[in-house]
Amino acid sequence: MDENKEYKENDQESVDDSNIKENVVIDGDYAGDSEDTQAEQEVNTLENQLVDLQAQVEKEKKEYLFLAAEFDNYRKRTLKEKAEIIKNGGENVLKGLLPIVDDFERGLKAAESDSDAKSVLEGMTLIYNKLIKYLESMGVKEMVSTGEVFNSDLHEAIAQVPAPSEDMKGKVLDTVQKGYILNDKVLRHAKVAVAQ
Repeated sequence: MDENKEYKENDQESVDDSNIKENVVIDGDYAGDSEDTQAEQEVNTLENQLVDLQAQVEKEKKEYLFLAAEFDNYRKRTLKEKAEIIKNGGENVLKGLLPIVDDFERGLKAAESDSDAKSVLEGMTLIYNKLIKYLESMGVKEMVSTGEVFNSDLHEAIAQVPAPSEDMKGKVLDTVQKGYILNDKVLRHAKVAVAQ
C-alpha cells in the first residue's frame, strides 16, 4: 500500500508538473501572441507613416516641379522684356531729338534762300541751345576741363605742351574735344592738351 501511496504521490507530482508546464506554455503562447500583436501594430504604424511620408514627398515633388516651371517662365519673360528694353530703350531719347532735327531742316531751307550769314548763325545758335537744353534734361552735362588739374578718369591727354608758368604744370591748357557726364558717369572723356 505504501508503494501505491508513493506511486500516487509521484503521479500527483508529475500531474502537477505537467500542469505547470502547460501553464508556462500557455502563458508563453499568450505572451508571444501579445508580442506578435504589438509587433504587427508597430509594423502597421510604420507602414502608415511610410505611406504618409511617400504622399508628402510626392506632393512636395509636384510643388517643386510647379515652382521650377513657374521660375523658368519668369526667367524667359524677364529676358524677353530685357531684350525689348534694350531694343527700344533709346526710343524716348530719339523722340526728343526729332524736333531738333526738324529745326535743322527748317534752318537749312532758310539758309538756301537767305544769303545773310548773321541770320543763319542766329538760327544755328537757337538750335544748338535747344539741343543742349534737351541733353541737360536727359542728365547729360558738359565737362569743364580747361584750367582744371588733369584727371585720367575724366580726361584723355592727346598732347603735352610746355607749361607757360610753374603753377600750370599738370593742368589742362586746352580742350580739343569736350567731354560729357551722364548722371555722374563719364559719357565721353574730354580730349585735352596738358601742360608739362
